[in-house]
Amino acid sequence: MSKKGKTYIILVALTLFVIVALEMSKPKQINWFPSYATHHKIPFGSYVFNQELNRLADNVSSIDRPPFEYLNENNIEGTYLFYNGDIEFGKEELNSLLDWVNKGNTLVVSSANFEKKLLDTLNLTTTSVNTFGNFNNEYQVKLVNPLLDDSKTYKYDRPTTFFHFNKIDTLQTSVLSFIDTYRGENKPIEDSLINSIKQPFGDGEIMLSTFPQAFSNYFILKTPNQNYTAGFLSYIDTSKPIYVDTFHKSGKVFYTSPLYLFLNTKSLKWAYYMVLIGAVIYIIFEGKRKQRAIPVVKPLRNQTVGFTRTIANMYYESGKHKDISNHKIQHFQEYIRNTLHLSTAEINTSFIKNLAARSNNTIEDTQELFEFIDSINHKTEISKVELERLNSLIEKYKSL
Repeated sequence: MSKKGKTYIILVALTLFVIVALEMSKPKQINWFPSYATHHKIPFGSYVFNQELNRLADNVSSIDRPPFEYLNENNIEGTYLFYNGDIEFGKEELNSLLDWVNKGNTLVVSSANFEKKLLDTLNLTTTSVNTFGNFNNEYQVKLVNPLLDDSKTYKYDRPTTFFHFNKIDTLQTSVLSFIDTYRGENKPIEDSLINSIKQPFGDGEIMLSTFPQAFSNYFILKTPNQNYTAGFLSYIDTSKPIYVDTFHKSGKVFYTSPLYLFLNTKSLKWAYYMVLIGAVIYIIFEGKRKQRAIPVVKPLRNQTVGFTRTIANMYYESGKHKDISNHKIQHFQEYIRNTLHLSTAEINTSFIKNLAARSNNTIEDTQELFEFIDSINHKTEISKVELERLNSLIEKYKSL
């Protein structure tokens, strides 16, 4: 390798070292992905909620299968809890859940919005909270039950779109909590936008909330927000089994990618990146051809014309004028047959007229040429002058 190439490699290596050092010294960025996974400790995971629920309830199970499949295969009773940024059950799955609730069980669903069939079944509609003037993206929620300190509000300060129930069945529906834009510490919620409700359904009941962030680590770990989550769950009978859904979650319960171990560990991630960068550098500097360049071989020249000229000169210099004239006459006749498409088997008046017409020559010139050819054919020897005249007449005739 040349000295210049080694210098480039050293400069690239130093640059990479500086980049790695700067990246290693940077604080780890916060992952704001709304996973709601029970094993995630990121702000919008629900690790803290899952730990507290297992501590407070007698029997908590995590269900990582579709509800339709699980309910058909298991005869269970209790509470089925769903919370995620968005949940869509589908027709068959929702019907199986409603049939299960109708038998005396409790369904709890917390999502930013709900599918139309579920809302129509409970005679509910939702709409988004007006964020006009809420430049700081701050919201507050409040429980309704006086036994749960209904004068206390709980702040949430992450940008998002919230929904509330703008139409409810007042005869069947119980309001659990309100939501509104943040107005200040312990200031009342004036608009009374309903974000959590409870409604009987058959022998069971259904609880809906448009505030799934209440189950996130970010909300619960900000004192006293944990009181809101605990107050909402106080409507659930914790003495009965609670089934926490992990299937309808934005975050995965387990990772199938073999690169997860490398990319999730900072040191291994940078080692992986360094290998990739090293491979690119190797390709750039070592990917050149190592063997000698293949020389360009010029194709052989067509020597037919030169060979013909050599033979002709040999005949000419040796005085074989008659032989040369015979070859010259044969080539001229072949030219007439192939180019002018006339038969040379019989030279007569008709042939002379046709040849003159096709070659753009006069009949007189054509007749003169063939009379001279005929005189040559009847001689056993010809002179150099006669040969040159024959050649001159033929070339002049072909040029027109």
